[in-house]
Amino acid sequence: QVQLVESGGGLVQAGGSLRLSCAASGLRFKDYAVGWFRQAPGKEREWVGVVSWSGSTTYFADSVKGRFTISRAYADNTVFLQMNNLKVDDTGVYYCAAGTQVLTYFSSSEYDYWGPGTQVTVSS
Repeated sequence: QVQLVESGGGLVQAGGSLRLSCAASGLRFKDYAVGWFRQAPGKEREWVGVVSWSGSTTYFADSVKGRFTISRAYADNTVFLQMNNLKVDDTGVYYCAAGTQVLTYFSSSEYDYWGPGTQVTVSS
């Protein structure tokens, strides 16, 4: 049974910070690249960032560069998305996803497993 579960979402004012967690079970997380996506109401799912198998390489969407970071806790089979200086436009449901053959890392179809998502709401 493969399962990814996001946590840490909530309501925060613009300029604030949140840290999301993605906990995995049923797979060897260190063998997977882990991506983060988000989806606002009425919009398509948007890629946020990705971390490599090793944890040494990260890429981010232009909209979040300089504000978001990703880290891995291999012993806990967990990946974190640290979100700083949040903007209203960051509001949405955030998903983590894992894949073993991720090449086009900003494409949802590249990932094999997805969590159910956690809501992030940024107020002005």
